[in-house]
Amino acid sequence: MPSHQELSNQIWQVADLLRGPYRPPQYERVILPLIVLRRFDCVLDDTREVVRIEFDRLDQANKEAVLRYKREEKEGEENKLEKKEFKLPYPPEALDAILNHRAGRPFHNHSRLSFASMVADSKNLDGHLKEYIRSFSANVQRIFKNFDFEKEIDRMEEANILYLIVKQFSNLDLHVDEVSTYEMGLLFENLIRRFNEAANETAGDYFTPRDVIHLMVDLLLTPDDKLLQAAGPVRTLLDPTCGTGGMLSEAQHHVRKLNRDAHFLAYGQDFNPRAYAVAAADFLIKNENNPKALLEKENVRLGDTLTDDQFEDQTFNYFLANPPFGLDWKKQQKKVQAEHDRKGFDGRFGAGLPRINDGSFLFLQHMISKFAPYNPKQQQFGSRLAMVFNGSPLFSGGAGSGESNIRKWIIENDWLEAVVALPDQLFYNTGITTYIWILTNRKEKRRRGLVQLIDARQQYVKMRRSLGSKRNRIADGSGGLGETDQAAAIVRLYSNFDEFEHPEDRDLVRIFPNEAFGFTRLTVERPLRLRFQLTLERKGRFFDACPYLLDDVQAIEKELGREPYADWNAVRGRIETTLKKRGSKWRKPELNLFRAVTTDRDPATAPVVAETLNLPRAHALTAAERVAGWVAAPAETLPAPDGHQLPLLNQPVRLRVRYEADPELRDNENVALLDGEAPTETATPVTLDGPAHYFIREVLPHVPDAWLDRSKDKAGYEINFNRHFYTYKEPRPLHIIDEELKAVEERIMRLLAGETV
Repeated sequence: MPSHQELSNQIWQVADLLRGPYRPPQYERVILPLIVLRRFDCVLDDTREVVRIEFDRLDQANKEAVLRYKREEKEGEENKLEKKEFKLPYPPEALDAILNHRAGRPFHNHSRLSFASMVADSKNLDGHLKEYIRSFSANVQRIFKNFDFEKEIDRMEEANILYLIVKQFSNLDLHVDEVSTYEMGLLFENLIRRFNEAANETAGDYFTPRDVIHLMVDLLLTPDDKLLQAAGPVRTLLDPTCGTGGMLSEAQHHVRKLNRDAHFLAYGQDFNPRAYAVAAADFLIKNENNPKALLEKENVRLGDTLTDDQFEDQTFNYFLANPPFGLDWKKQQKKVQAEHDRKGFDGRFGAGLPRINDGSFLFLQHMISKFAPYNPKQQQFGSRLAMVFNGSPLFSGGAGSGESNIRKWIIENDWLEAVVALPDQLFYNTGITTYIWILTNRKEKRRRGLVQLIDARQQYVKMRRSLGSKRNRIADGSGGLGETDQAAAIVRLYSNFDEFEHPEDRDLVRIFPNEAFGFTRLTVERPLRLRFQLTLERKGRFFDACPYLLDDVQAIEKELGREPYADWNAVRGRIETTLKKRGSKWRKPELNLFRAVTTDRDPATAPVVAETLNLPRAHALTAAERVAGWVAAPAETLPAPDGHQLPLLNQPVRLRVRYEADPELRDNENVALLDGEAPTETATPVTLDGPAHYFIREVLPHVPDAWLDRSKDKAGYEINFNRHFYTYKEPRPLHIIDEELKAVEERIMRLLAGETV
């Protein structure tokens, strides 16, 4: 019995016949469909005649029913009877189910043809091959339709290589007694891997490197190994961006090693027809002897996950995903936005929508919406999720943005368990650093309220030969020559869940409370300061917009003249008095336009007062009032801040004023949720929250006239991985750098002088 590796090498030789009409990245368009076709031909060999006879019987019954209905319809028209609805006794779905049962497989073929008979009639091979494919059950026909294989049949026929290739495949003995279902699965995986690695850059969209999949599956399932080993209820897994199905296969391998009798069902969806066809074919091959598969609907389905959820209203125990990095979701925007607006949290995208140029968070929300409830007493075991991201979802988007709101939703619900930073140059189509996020709605007690960060960026070995952008791999100990199992080391870091118990891990693991990733985005305002001067040029600009106010402006000019004024508040009072005397009343837009035309910003002038407040009784200015922007009038009596000392008036007064904010001086400060430390010295007993203390401690000493507009506060969340793992390195002493520079200068001078160095 040949091994899957030997069969793979044998099949790969077909590439010699394809060279010319096909380029190397296109070989899989022929080889993968023909492998599937040949395997199914061999598997169905022993039931071919039984299925054909049963099909003829059922098909004849359908034909007779059609003829009978036509006769009855004609008689009904003649006798003016009510028309009856026609139904086939064996509609297509029922026919497939019966014939699948006869075949003892989750598929069948009712054709009289086989590989041997098709090759024997070489002149009609192309027609026979198409007829043979159309005689399969609907699930297999869908696979070949999405392979677009009839097009390849015509292409090979035109290039005069169809007979040679089909004949070579007909010589492959893929019967079950020669190649087991397990070996066939490994063979198909091996071919998928080789074709995708040959494609390099384009492979990355539909095929995740095996070392990354292996690590993701171990991180996802290892905590549940004991649960999966025990006899119990069905466990389910979904990959909503399954590509060619590599993650589904690896997860099944992991569970099979633990418990060959485990009822572990893997499901996948992908929008790319060819990738779907490969994954669906792989699933059928691996389940060709599984009687439970006869009862299952198709586990791998075609459709755009964001707009056409093929598993609507279903929940799953496990999730794996590697959506394309930086996926643009413009095509899906209309439907996604509509679901977000209409359903909110009752739909899939209630937490928020990310930027249009990266839809990774949409897939994450889609999976979270399918989390199974956690209630062990009712045999509800919750869900776990592992997903690959680039660096953008960790921190992109400021407070209040879609990305930040999604992170906030995840972390505040205590679903984020760990983030693992992977080495760069791991993927076929990009060399960027990537991250595995682990989420669950059933954290262990020791992990609740905490997030674990693991720095595995140095856990890799160089590959002997690059595959596209993939130059590194995470070693699994199978490379020989004392190669360490780096994947197992990363899983150990994750499982240990400590920073200090193992000294060698201290630089690789950080554990933080959920709140450590949250922050409040404060809006810091400063007063608007204006210098007024009514010049001829400015007066002309105002007249262009409001010529009907000529008399009023001339009266204002007579009152104020053309000299500059450093206090807009005083100017505004004199303008209002002048207009009142004239019986004029300007609308707000006219007043705003006049100020905009006749003033300039000047930091040396008095701040513009926006509102005043007379208190019922006099008291000293409080810290809370000062943070909110109120000052005790007259403002000139306010002392400058001294360290952490608040700028408070000693004497109680009733009048408060608040200044108009200058949009050009507006600034923002991000204050960590855990930054609630109060100043060591304060002139007021009033209790303030963390952001207010931060403002008093860090902002007021440097900007004495600033205040906070708390109505604009926004909560945000980000995971700044580099900051958490940054280690300060002392710069080299300057005298050593000087000596090295002098040595280089001397060497250059000797070279210029013609000396040999």
